[in-house]
Amino acid sequence: MLGSLARWIGFLTMTVCVAGAVVLAGGFLWFVSNIASEEVTLDRNADGIVVLTGAAARIPDAIELLAAEHGKRLLITGVHRTISAKEIARLTPLYTKYFTCCIDLDRSALNTFGNALETKRWAHDHNFMTLIVVTSNWHMPRALVELEHQLPEVKLIAFPVMSVKLKTEPWWQSVDTARLLFGEYLKYLLALTRMRLDSEGVA
Repeated sequence: MLGSLARWIGFLTMTVCVAGAVVLAGGFLWFVSNIASEEVTLDRNADGIVVLTGAAARIPDAIELLAAEHGKRLLITGVHRTISAKEIARLTPLYTKYFTCCIDLDRSALNTFGNALETKRWAHDHNFMTLIVVTSNWHMPRALVELEHQLPEVKLIAFPVMSVKLKTEPWWQSVDTARLLFGEYLKYLLALTRMRLDSEGVA
């Protein structure tokens, strides 16, 4: 009797584990398929532009959008405290003048959740109702859900910056790229779970 019960429990445990693995794998494939694979050409403008620091190409792309008048101001969120505005300006020497009029630096955000909180504060301070969001294509899904949670009333326009690794080779052919994407997928799931458990909703 006990042996049969143990086998039944073992079978159920194995079934649950297999089902969980299938769901997790299916979700990961869905996540990867929704990552932008081509550069975006904006056909509209917004009140403001926000770029989440990380990959090197993000900031120059965001500043170029500002220079092209796709937004009135630019927030660079997640800037390291030791990096000055002059150092960032060197990335786009043709557009240094914008640092004196239209670019704001946030040095307090340490992660994507923090980026969203600071973007919320900045957007409310300027009464912005539309934002262009600039970050790496693989990071965009999590960035958008974090921002949507904090700014449900604001229209978000994604401007994904293409990752060199994802652009030059399929993700499944690179262990490092696959690890990066799966790690980002898990962070995406954790962010969604945290939001569902947030009983207070948007502050």
